[in-house]
Amino acid sequence: MDMNDHITSSLFLSLLLFTIVSLPLMTSQTPSSSINGGAWRLLQSSIGISAMHMQLLRNNKVVIFDRTDFGRSNLSLPSGHCRYDTSDMALKVDCTAHSLLYDINSNTFRPLTVQTDTWCSSGAALPNGNLLQTGGFNDGDRVIRLLDSCDDCDSDWLESPNYLSVRRWYATDQSLPDGRVIIIGGRRQFNYEFYPRSSRDSRDAHRLKFLRQTRDEDENNLYPFVHLLPNGHLFIFANTRSISFDYVRNLVVKEFPPITGGDPRNYPSSGSSVLLPLHFSFEPRSPVEAEVLICGGARRGAFRRVENDNFEPACNTCGRLRVTDPDPKWVMEVMPMARVMGDMLLLPTGDVLIINGAGSGTAGWERASEPVTEPVIYSPTNKRFSVMNPSTIPRLYHSSAVLLPDGRILVGGSNPHVYYNFTGLKFPTELSLEAFSPPYLAEQNMGLRPSVTAVNHVLGYGQHLTVDFTVQEYHNASGVSVTMLAPSFTTHSFGMNQRMVVLRVTEVVHVAKRTYRLMAFGPATAEIAPSGYYLLFVLHAGIPSSGVWMKVQGGP
Repeated sequence: MDMNDHITSSLFLSLLLFTIVSLPLMTSQTPSSSINGGAWRLLQSSIGISAMHMQLLRNNKVVIFDRTDFGRSNLSLPSGHCRYDTSDMALKVDCTAHSLLYDINSNTFRPLTVQTDTWCSSGAALPNGNLLQTGGFNDGDRVIRLLDSCDDCDSDWLESPNYLSVRRWYATDQSLPDGRVIIIGGRRQFNYEFYPRSSRDSRDAHRLKFLRQTRDEDENNLYPFVHLLPNGHLFIFANTRSISFDYVRNLVVKEFPPITGGDPRNYPSSGSSVLLPLHFSFEPRSPVEAEVLICGGARRGAFRRVENDNFEPACNTCGRLRVTDPDPKWVMEVMPMARVMGDMLLLPTGDVLIINGAGSGTAGWERASEPVTEPVIYSPTNKRFSVMNPSTIPRLYHSSAVLLPDGRILVGGSNPHVYYNFTGLKFPTELSLEAFSPPYLAEQNMGLRPSVTAVNHVLGYGQHLTVDFTVQEYHNASGVSVTMLAPSFTTHSFGMNQRMVVLRVTEVVHVAKRTYRLMAFGPATAEIAPSGYYLLFVLHAGIPSSGVWMKVQGGP
């Protein structure tokens, strides 16, 4: 984990137009599936790069990238185009891509050009739907990058060297109610800053002593878990401790009890965390409860013990903390299997999927063993875990996953080695993409699955929402609900900015054959749902529709 402190700005090259690179849809047999176990399908045997970072964009494309100093990837840039970087630690001239844009609908992809090193960087979708990407390693550690989410254009990365006030490597990005993004922490960075900077912000970062206090011998405070709470404060978890933080006043409002058990959960111990779905009333002054779930991770000291070939079993516990309680206490639960480096994703149903990772060791090169190939679905309502059908592909260090609009999970990555390495290893570098279909997508449920036919695509705070949908086998109005999901920027076992709001449905009426109309209230404030693009799902009898993009903005 040593880091070169020398920072050199790379040359900023002009944007290039790229031809689409595509591979045929794989036709291999889908592994066994059932209504209880989900199903896997191989989408691409190789996309040419390892999926270290992923973000779903509002144009139904997924941006995927790894790092520039891995050496040559297996995806070429268009003929005559190369990346020239005198600061790169592997290749000064590289004619291969380290980033791409994957088209969900066509199962194709095209290369993107990233000039500076994105290794272990962070990101957030902006209110306009574009992706902000921050930091990285070497010449990328102070860089911000923007990627346009336009529907029909050949967008590519726009990079601004030296925008960040300090180096950001293993930092966390969180969208804020005012449209800004806060960038927190990073290796040896006990501070935070904002994008964009306001007129009152200086070039200096703002100190956050809590991050220094939570750094231990193995660090374990990197990629801090950050969630925006409904009162506008930030929940920040690092190592074993967590706080409620008022970033406006630079004030720790409350410190919560350390997580039960005393084992660290952040990188490199690499558990994962989600803010459980927010349920709210349309009454402006009604309080909104907020509860955080943290699962898995490595035992304290595991990072050093691996150096002696001691691959200690990972943590098998989850902790729930209702942070809005007057006296919050951790409630611990036991997972069906131990897991480190698992990705946690909110499903349209409000359940939590835990996927990827290993049963022993920790994050880092060659530091994990016993791949956990079975996803687990956790129900926050009845506190039950369900083990899903396994993948055939181990996904260890530097793997990732994101939810797609149709309800599948896109899964890729795994490169637990220095550089690309495909042969002679137990866990070679993995370039494939898979899709996992949760049980709600089973054929047996298709008659219950609604389809959205009309919806307001722009919604103000506190406004009514009207949604028309069709369903083949309608049950009753009490079985209809609506969720809004902000997709995550997923890397290193944490889905930044992942957020779900459960709307209050007030009425469901029958309007035509197999067609129904529901009325609901939109989120009341930007603290509950920051402005930007969300996927709206209608659920009927527990089965979700495909997601429909809508924008939340403005309002009272």
